[in-house]
Amino acid sequence: AKLILITSLILGTTITISSNHWMLAWTGLEINTMAIIPLICKPHHPRAIEATIKYFLTQSTASALILFSSMTNAWSSGQWDITQLSHPTSSLLLTMAISIKLGLVPFHFWFPEVLQGSSLTTALLLSTLMKLPPITLLLLTSQSLNPTSLTLLAISSTLVGGWMGLNQTQIRKILAFSSISHLGWMIIIILYNPKLTILAFTLYVMMTTTVFLSLNQTKILKLSTMLISWTKAPMLNTTLMLTLLSLAGLPPLTGFMPKWLILQELTKQEMIPAATIISLLSLLGLFFYLRLAYHSTITLPPNSSNHMKLWLTNKTPNTSAAILTTLSTFLLPLSP
Repeated sequence: AKLILITSLILGTTITISSNHWMLAWTGLEINTMAIIPLICKPHHPRAIEATIKYFLTQSTASALILFSSMTNAWSSGQWDITQLSHPTSSLLLTMAISIKLGLVPFHFWFPEVLQGSSLTTALLLSTLMKLPPITLLLLTSQSLNPTSLTLLAISSTLVGGWMGLNQTQIRKILAFSSISHLGWMIIIILYNPKLTILAFTLYVMMTTTVFLSLNQTKILKLSTMLISWTKAPMLNTTLMLTLLSLAGLPPLTGFMPKWLILQELTKQEMIPAATIISLLSLLGLFFYLRLAYHSTITLPPNSSNHMKLWLTNKTPNTSAAILTTLSTFLLPLSP
């Protein structure tokens, strides 16, 4: 069953990415949604079931909106080509639908809740692979969307993603809000330089995968268990700290590259206020990444901790995590 689901996920993503016709793109999105739902509700827990229901409702709403928008466009212009989105109402509807799919502000409420209800591997799929089809649709239609509304969505996503991540103690929720603020960075540049969006998305996927794999290795779900996780894998925690700082976008690390290039492009487009606001808002994100990094390595609690000591059974080294960690910390010199 798992093999079928993973294959369907890859198939749905591929269909959406490579389609030119609205119906095909919609079909791919539907296959994706249907394939991830059993993966979310696999642990029979009320939280997981609740997360599944929330995910299903939001995604089906977004799918219906995409269908509605493409039909309106086909009705007015007589064509089903994705790149030929000319009708203003349908472009507005599409912006709404894609922001629901991605979890951009103000349609972000489902995303942290769904991530909190699912396991770490499913959360990884939700925050990386499931973002790819909607971003591709945005890239294909970006020329016909309203720049002001996109900038507004992007800045509010960066604001809310940074602001609401501040007082979270659950690591999956923190990563969900981090995902929302990163998406804000990708969306703001999509009209002016789509290649930068692809770069930012690729690096974001790489760094998030590293973080989720490291957390999965030590089975950390909240900040209090992170405090005592250093006893299990000290080296892994050190590299996790570096990856988190890279996600925050600190200069010597990889995560700085997309932010640097995006700010440069925004200043070239004479969008100085937007660039200033979004770079100030990334400080909010930096705060909670620093807190995560602090919890993972810098603070070592006294030995009389009131947590049950966790047994570490699997000693198998994770090579993919090692490669990804290296990439997500040392790629900055590759930037043009």
